[in-house]
Amino acid sequence: MIQVSDLERTGRRLQTATIVWNLIEVFITVTLGILAASLALVAFGLDSLIEVFASLVVLWHMNDKRSSRRDRRARNLVAAAFALLALSLAIAGTRALLTGAEPDSSPIGIAYLAITAVVMFTLAAWKARIGRRLDNEPFLAEARMTYLDGWLATAILTALALNAIAGWWWTDPIAALIVAALAAREAAELRETTP
Repeated sequence: MIQVSDLERTGRRLQTATIVWNLIEVFITVTLGILAASLALVAFGLDSLIEVFASLVVLWHMNDKRSSRRDRRARNLVAAAFALLALSLAIAGTRALLTGAEPDSSPIGIAYLAITAVVMFTLAAWKARIGRRLDNEPFLAEARMTYLDGWLATAILTALALNAIAGWWWTDPIAALIVAALAAREAAELRETTP
């Protein structure tokens, strides 16, 4: 049977892996987004910074004795990260729809997002399993954010592919708006569960 200390070590490694992946992702996706004039790719890169913040909150939470006050603060910080993600995607998506900003195709962006989706869904499943075993709500909330990041990668990948194949430029901001709504729902649910 795995000891709690082993679970915590695994949890810290998962959070560290998420931080490293997302920091690399910021530079790759923002650069690809600028080159392709894809708002969704740039927004995805900026979303990665929010994911880094949420992972840092979970690491902070794990580095000290757990208390209800610390749990509440960690949940509120992760909820704030979800809300910030929702707001930034809603603004970016709405702006792109209103201005009719048409991105270029980005085959490298599509390939990178396919890899990212697999990585994020895998990390999210692993984090959820560890978070349940640790009975750590902030850890589980951040696992949901990683899962949402996988869906965001999938949505933007689909939007970029539809733009490249069919010229449907509007799928780029619509994908961002759908994920914004999901992030807002997660933020609201986290705030409701905070005593």
